[in-house]
Amino acid sequence: MASLLDPYDWHYSHYTSRAIGGTSLIIIEMTDVEPDGRISDYDLGIWEDDHVPAFERIIRACQSYGAKVAIQIAHAGRKAEDAVVPVSSTSTAFSDRFNTPKELSTAEAEAMVVKFEQAFKRAVQAGVDAIEIHGAHGYLIHQFHSPFTNKRSDKYGQDRALFGKEMIQAARRLMPECMPLIFRISAVEYAEEGYQLDYSINLVKEYREAGIDLFHISSGGESNNGPEYSGEGYQVDLAASIKKALDVPVIAVGRMENATYSDQVIRDGKADLVAVGRGMLRNPYWANEASLELKRKTIIPRALERGFDI
Repeated sequence: MASLLDPYDWHYSHYTSRAIGGTSLIIIEMTDVEPDGRISDYDLGIWEDDHVPAFERIIRACQSYGAKVAIQIAHAGRKAEDAVVPVSSTSTAFSDRFNTPKELSTAEAEAMVVKFEQAFKRAVQAGVDAIEIHGAHGYLIHQFHSPFTNKRSDKYGQDRALFGKEMIQAARRLMPECMPLIFRISAVEYAEEGYQLDYSINLVKEYREAGIDLFHISSGGESNNGPEYSGEGYQVDLAASIKKALDVPVIAVGRMENATYSDQVIRDGKADLVAVGRGMLRNPYWANEASLELKRKTIIPRALERGFDI
């Protein structure tokens, strides 16, 4: 029987329509490893085996239209809005709007790694082509690797990247060797005492050595502050800097819906892929429209091609 927390028919229509529209890689939204790991009670979860069939249905359908499918596995930590007692690397609340979190003990943090490992296993069972670990935007893994929120004295404080590295190692134990593992990271925090690009470059280096293939470069999350500019491609330079510093494949994200601009970012070698959010929320056929804008062929099923005759 389907759970209320499973992806349901709306999700099926949402993702498969993007696959039909020519999207090459779909990353299923933040999907959490326990009920109190959700940003809100409306988030998806994959903490039970019963969740697997609903994900599998969507993934298989998207793949049938030629798309590859990844899933973003996460835990919101102290930013879990509806958790009565959220958990974190710290006992400090994100803001007055959020409940005070419980600081995870060392043993509880180790148990959280196991919860992630079980979620990775279920994702593989559901048939994903790749997994993305969410270590950005001030969520739990970010809370552990940030000096702003991790002032612990245990092993997770002595090595702030350890929590994330244990997640990566857990994923690698379960994933097929050929399956890509992606890590989403905030390159800068925008907090007054937050980390900057040099710190995230070191994190990326450690996470790459632990087993990450591709880095999804975002920013912010541990503060209510943001960048001075948040228009077209506002995070591209961060992705380009990390790529240049470490020669790692990166995804650029952040107002990338202009196809000509995004194409140039790839041609200039600033990123290896671009992620399009708002553009695809507005238009499930964004990828096909982008292909036509760039003077290439339609990338939709033949049954729809007549709609694009000129």
